[in-house]
Amino acid sequence: MPDGIHQVKNGGIVANAGNPCATSGTNSATVFYKPNSAWTTVNIHYAPNGGAWTTPPGVSMDTACTGWRKKVVSLGSATGLAVTFNNGSTWDNNGGRNYALATGSQKVENGAVSSGDPCEGIDITPPTVPTGLSKTGATTSTIGLAWTAAADLVGVTGYEVFRNGVSAGTSSTTNFTASGLSANTAYSFTVRARDAAGNWSAQSTALSASTAAPEVDTIAPTVPTGLTATTSGTSITVRWTASTDAVGVAGYTVSRTGGAGPVSTNVTGTTFNDTGAAQTTYSYTITAYDAAGNRSAASASVGATTGQPSAAGTPIGTDMREDSIYFVMTARFYDGDSTNNRGGQFHVTSGNAANNDPMFRGDFKGLMQKLDYIKALGFSAVWITPVVLNRSDYDFHGYHGWDFMRVDPRLESAGASYQDLINAAHAKGIKIIQDVVYNHSSRWGEKNLQTPKVFGVRDAQWSWYYDEPIAGRVYDGITVADPMGKSYTGDLWSTTEPAGNTCRNWGVPTSFTSKEGYRIYNCQWPNPTTGMFKPELYHQCWIGNWEGEDARSCWIHEDLADFNTESKPVQDYLKQVYRKYIAMGVDGFRIDTAVHIPRVTWNRHFLPDAHAYAEATFGEKGKNFFMFGEVGSFVNDKWNRGSPNHSAQFFTWKERATYSADDTAAALEQFNYENNQGTGNQPTSTNAFLSGNNYRTPDHSKFSGMSVIDMRMHMNFGDAGNAYWNGKDSDDSYNDATYNVVYVDSHDYGPNKSNTRYTGGTAAWAENMSLMWTFRGIPTLYYGSEIEFQAGKQIDCGPTCPLATTGRAYFGDNLEGTVVASDFGVVSSATGAVATTLAKPLVKHVQRLNQIRRKVPALQKGQYSTEGVSGGIAYKRRFTDAAKGVDSFVLVAVTSGATFSGIPNGTYKDAVTGDTKVVSSGVLTATVSGQGNARIYVLDLPGNPAPGKVGADGPFLKP
Repeated sequence: MPDGIHQVKNGGIVANAGNPCATSGTNSATVFYKPNSAWTTVNIHYAPNGGAWTTPPGVSMDTACTGWRKKVVSLGSATGLAVTFNNGSTWDNNGGRNYALATGSQKVENGAVSSGDPCEGIDITPPTVPTGLSKTGATTSTIGLAWTAAADLVGVTGYEVFRNGVSAGTSSTTNFTASGLSANTAYSFTVRARDAAGNWSAQSTALSASTAAPEVDTIAPTVPTGLTATTSGTSITVRWTASTDAVGVAGYTVSRTGGAGPVSTNVTGTTFNDTGAAQTTYSYTITAYDAAGNRSAASASVGATTGQPSAAGTPIGTDMREDSIYFVMTARFYDGDSTNNRGGQFHVTSGNAANNDPMFRGDFKGLMQKLDYIKALGFSAVWITPVVLNRSDYDFHGYHGWDFMRVDPRLESAGASYQDLINAAHAKGIKIIQDVVYNHSSRWGEKNLQTPKVFGVRDAQWSWYYDEPIAGRVYDGITVADPMGKSYTGDLWSTTEPAGNTCRNWGVPTSFTSKEGYRIYNCQWPNPTTGMFKPELYHQCWIGNWEGEDARSCWIHEDLADFNTESKPVQDYLKQVYRKYIAMGVDGFRIDTAVHIPRVTWNRHFLPDAHAYAEATFGEKGKNFFMFGEVGSFVNDKWNRGSPNHSAQFFTWKERATYSADDTAAALEQFNYENNQGTGNQPTSTNAFLSGNNYRTPDHSKFSGMSVIDMRMHMNFGDAGNAYWNGKDSDDSYNDATYNVVYVDSHDYGPNKSNTRYTGGTAAWAENMSLMWTFRGIPTLYYGSEIEFQAGKQIDCGPTCPLATTGRAYFGDNLEGTVVASDFGVVSSATGAVATTLAKPLVKHVQRLNQIRRKVPALQKGQYSTEGVSGGIAYKRRFTDAAKGVDSFVLVAVTSGATFSGIPNGTYKDAVTGDTKVVSSGVLTATVSGQGNARIYVLDLPGNPAPGKVGADGPFLKP
């Protein structure tokens, strides 16, 4: 047989027939991708044009030049490929469209595709490994190091020193002093070199070096003095004068007697907040201790007797459409009590420490102190971030709930419990809207359902993270050795496989390492696919398709353990949780991640239970308990990529088909049924629209009980006109769009899913506000937007940058001083920084808009129409409640003039200028000039006189 490639088939030899399995063509693509800097693993998942996809998550990409990953993909005869990228859990799929790439060198950066090699001409050769690492000296807390310089083709620019595998700092010379060390302790050091192109050498051979032994400290701290104890309800605050010590006081032990028995707690400051039983006497003593273990004698005792707990509140109980909402991140708003401030694990590395800006900074006490500021702006409802006890490495936002039955102590103070906040707000006529989460818990699970043990080991790499377990200690978020340090983890882990463990391959080392370079083990981090979580309590998969059924039944992020909300134990528990907060008197719930729970589950369980409980508890006031959901439809169109199941308006409707009694089966049946119906066969409503000039009786018989955030207006708020036209286009698909919650930006995104706070400028903000406060829906403002706070700043970067540089920055500096509000939107007095804040132009604008809206029921609850209206942003609205004798009709034009034809004859008065127009022919022309200006002509009606001019002229609303 001659040389060549031959085939044998059907019993015969076919000479030189070639390889029948060979791919035709030799095309290829060299794909360069610039991932999120937080990604430590980068995979490419691809399909050649006309070919099959790789198996998820795809194949690992190689490191290229700084910031870039690279993969050469063979395409055969294909002339291009479809591509997505991921880090094993988070996907970049070009917003659901995939990336379309050609052959040759292709770059993908920040969602943009271009040709070329970003690494061409870049030095990618690292320096040589430094040698001769040696110890030059030591004290009890420092070790001096030196080494022989590395060599490089271009030039070495610096070195990085590692201590026990963790970066200890950098040096531009061949010397370094490691500081902050423990006395008489051995450490392992390595060093690596860096060149100007960012190439790093491998780490050097390790050097073991020890600090000097300390002189023995045998002197105890002085005895704490000056103890005082104050009470508020069942809360007790103990304070004392600091002790002194020859070396330094390490902390204090607070010993309490009385009540259920003695209790001891270690603290680092000179304030201790305690909660006891009602009408019970307690006695406290304090001892001080130092790092050597020396302890002072006990202080003199101080006693305190608790009173009654704060009485449960009662909701204000009015229609939420009568309100405007101010949205605050409680921990970032105003610091009323610095003793509950907590920095967390990333306090230093995030940059927060350099700004003296702990993540938990604002609190309920601060919010209570600044309720008059919110009232002075004119807002009568406050939406606060979740209040439940959170647990993660960066949990100030509240969405990583660990104990849903407990309010986070980092938000409360003596006399400023959550109940106290609710009652204080109600006393000023301000509602509390509590942000709630039904979809998920913290990554560690939920304390009262399941918090499975994870694998941990206190070795040279991980002892910094895994605290020694303390018998009986329960995580509470606030009790930490260092208020600015990481939280207690001793109850989370076990090296020995615990009884009842269901996580597979317990403690087996993986091929992966942490960002610090530490080995990662199986079962070390919570995961839905390892068997760690009970399937009757938590879902068992990662989300793959944000518009698929798995978006409602799988984990959306590694920090969020996804509840099995179709399971009765979970349903019963969550119902119990949120009845507790309803009973406290909150006025409504904002529902986080509502889209990730099937609508049929909402309609069968959570919505009817909350509404029924509110009504049963509070009667008529409970009927107005308001629930609105975050349905993340981050598109500019009416429907979310053609999927009704993932569109905001879909969740305002009851079910229209009958499904299985089993909730898991029903969820899938509902998804498939509505998906097959498509967007063209969804229910419609006229509840938001006038009938001619008349208010029509709305039909809420098919209302689910959940209103929603107006995601389409939010996405299109690049400018007011765009938001207005898009809002109108969707309104027939909501059950009643007059209940939509409308905002420009939030703690998550700006318009068009921007990751920065709104930057349209002051006049554009004024125009947006004028639209929101006069169009249908409930106007809502994210804290600080009234002064364009942090405009253009990245809203959230997690712990990778200082909070002070983000859209979640601390607002309190703008609120220092005093303010008294005599009415909504009316300042009686103000001093200090808050007085300067209240003088800002957008503050004046929103104050007056709130004053006007509160005077005109049609602006609050009215239906609208553009019939007979010519102009840009212009409409007529009416609200009628014959039983209460209310009839309100208004004509609105924003920014530019409009003509209203076919309207009722009568006398119209402009709430902005006081101008009066008598209409006898059914036509009124409103003249408006200036972005954000408006004309708001209210019709005089029997028993409902027009208010005339409301408030004083401002920078935007003026003649």
